[in-house]
Amino acid sequence: MMAASVALPAALFAFASTVSYLSTYDTADRQVERTLDVAHEHALKVFETIDRSLSEINEIIRGIPDAGIKSREEALHLRLKQLVASLPQLKSVWIFDAQGRALVNSLLSPPPGIDFSDREYFKAHIAGDVGIFIGKALMPRLPYQGAPFFSVSRRRQNEDGSFAGIIQASVLPEYFENFYARIGRDPGSFFALGLTDGTVLARFPSLGRDIRIDRNGPIGQKIAASPRAGLITVNSPADGLERRLGYHRLAEYPVYVSAGLETSAIRSRWLTTIGSYLIFGLPATALLFLILSVALRRTRRLYFESDKRMEAEEALKHGQRLEALGQLTGGVAHDFNNLLTVIRASVDLLRRPHLPEERRLHYIDAISDTVSRAAKLTGQLLAFARRQTLKPEVFDVNQSVHTLGEMIGTLTGSPIEIVTHLLAEPCFINADAGQFETALINMAVNARDAMSGEGRLTIAVGAVADIPGPTPRPENPDGYVAVSVEDTGVGIPQEQFGRIFEPFFTTKEVGQGTGLGLSQVFGFAKQSGGEVTVASEVGKGSTFTLYLPRVSGDARLQQTPAEDAPVYGHGMSVLVVEDNIEVGTFTTDALKELGYATTLVRTAMEALAELTRSAGSFDVVFSDVVMPGMTGVDLAREIRRRHFDLPVVLTSGYSQMLSQNGSYGFELLQKPYSIEQLAAVLHKVAPWKRVKRGAAE
Repeated sequence: MMAASVALPAALFAFASTVSYLSTYDTADRQVERTLDVAHEHALKVFETIDRSLSEINEIIRGIPDAGIKSREEALHLRLKQLVASLPQLKSVWIFDAQGRALVNSLLSPPPGIDFSDREYFKAHIAGDVGIFIGKALMPRLPYQGAPFFSVSRRRQNEDGSFAGIIQASVLPEYFENFYARIGRDPGSFFALGLTDGTVLARFPSLGRDIRIDRNGPIGQKIAASPRAGLITVNSPADGLERRLGYHRLAEYPVYVSAGLETSAIRSRWLTTIGSYLIFGLPATALLFLILSVALRRTRRLYFESDKRMEAEEALKHGQRLEALGQLTGGVAHDFNNLLTVIRASVDLLRRPHLPEERRLHYIDAISDTVSRAAKLTGQLLAFARRQTLKPEVFDVNQSVHTLGEMIGTLTGSPIEIVTHLLAEPCFINADAGQFETALINMAVNARDAMSGEGRLTIAVGAVADIPGPTPRPENPDGYVAVSVEDTGVGIPQEQFGRIFEPFFTTKEVGQGTGLGLSQVFGFAKQSGGEVTVASEVGKGSTFTLYLPRVSGDARLQQTPAEDAPVYGHGMSVLVVEDNIEVGTFTTDALKELGYATTLVRTAMEALAELTRSAGSFDVVFSDVVMPGMTGVDLAREIRRRHFDLPVVLTSGYSQMLSQNGSYGFELLQKPYSIEQLAAVLHKVAPWKRVKRGAAE
């Protein structure tokens, strides 16, 4: 029994050590592969962004001789400077002539007449078109200074195909090294970015000197055998450390990304694990059950840590994908900056002394119109993202299309013939009527622009049993209503079909379209449980069809009262709950001007405390939705539970809770709102409380 009490724990320890060894190394391999995926995706997005930027520059200067480029040097310099400012991976961007002298760059204007024809990134393109060329790390040539860089360049060609020069971007290795430092926080982490010839462009941890991998060494031989991707354990020729390395080539570029862990760090993990086994394994017989319990708990902890690590790495991958949203971010910033410019200019002009009343009213109207356009812009973005708060109602599509016919005719102009085909019987849907009308107008405006202001636009309403297409969809017992908008315009090329619904994608010239119209149609259709399809042939027009679930029954369109004049409060008491003190102050001041009595609090808890003291002194509660701690929806529910006869109006610019679940039965006022809209909704709900009080008395 003594022998067994020693042999059994020893056998269990040996078995557990072996399993732990294999598991630790397998976990390390999976960690290396996951980290490599993150580094590979990041590098691919960076080089694709640079490649796309060089292509755009090439398109800008295509067909312009060197003299023409020189004459536009100042404007092109500013354009390149803005590009570099928007891409942190870039140090500079250059346009060279066929003799290797800079025509334009993002650093100096005008550029000094220095000869760069001896640079590798220039000589590589002289003989012929090699596509994108990525060179080794270089130091700046005086008078230019700063950090080392490596080049990404492409050839410029004349119309006859001869060499006209190059377009070159200087990329900062430290951008990659800083990124690797952020994601490589585990002990022994390693990352590298290098060329296919073995030249290392960026490395973490950095050695402070140039490194080149021997193509005849173990790493070079492994890459030759598996050129796309692989795993290898090797001693680094640069610092002599043994590592478990994974490498992956960027698909279209002569670049490899590698990630790894020092084997000493992996062994340290394993020794840490089996060390705990030894501590509890020495008193074999007496503590056998305890050892098994600790091992089980240890295993669960390892799985938990592994799951948490995977979640963190997935979150990191998602963060890298945000770089692909650069175009969307730029579009939003461009449009909002235009709107803010109008508002700022109007405010500055309003401050001028002795301003005529006519001009003052003009500037005030400009501010009001610009705010409405900004609200429409955010609404279109939320529509595409399916995050808008819809107000569904049952209405007849036939009636809505008929009502919009005259408006669409005004928008398109008299040279365009408007033809409508409606169903004989009513066609009801349950959707947001305002968003439906906006979607129909957006499709009509898109058709008008495709026809260049002349042609025939046909709007047809039909009923179908199902939405056509290869993707299966949930069955709707009442079928679907199909609203199609057909034009006789230029049509859509096949290669653009996959992008027409992207926000800010437009084929129109700058200043003639935002690219948000069709994205609003797409988002509204998806959020309403429907679909939008397009059929087009170049030169023969296009047909956009909006499918929405049909419902049975009879209904009338809800009419929205006009906002011709504010509704005065006549002493009505309003409890305003708003965490933004500026918004809350302006709201209360405006309501006071209209004769309302107001009390402003900043949190839901303060509002409940105020109601506990004197709930009967308030006629209505007006609360923001998004607040720290308790949300406006939670506050409204609590008020309904405690004070059933006290009406609540919610307001929000955007809330994911509202976009997914609606307004929970409460009145909702979207931000930004006018004081007329606020007064109207307060006047609408407040009488309900007075009626309840009268019934109680």
